[in-house]
Amino acid sequence: MTGPELKQLRNDLSDALERKLSTADMAKLCGLPERGGADTIRRWEVSGPTPAATRVLRVLAMASERYPILEKFDIFDRHDVREEDRPAKRTAFREQMRDEVRRRLG
Repeated sequence: MTGPELKQLRNDLSDALERKLSTADMAKLCGLPERGGADTIRRWEVSGPTPAATRVLRVLAMASERYPILEKFDIFDRHDVREEDRPAKRTAFREQMRDEVRRRLG
């Protein structure tokens, strides 16, 4: 993930949650310390986050419709899920992801 991609993710998650996420919010989502975490996010929005933070952010990105559901989470396209049920299940999954982001934000 590049710096501009991280900045775009913050905007996309803001849209998905219907609230503006600050750099401090993003630091909290990445598990960074409260002191200095926002500064780290601002630097990462230029240079890109660490690989560990990128892994966390790719999972949380699924809260937004603008990001694909990662293959290991995609249980909707299996043969045992009826095709007409798949859109509703995807929508429910994304809402669960939004709830998880909200939970992490406190």
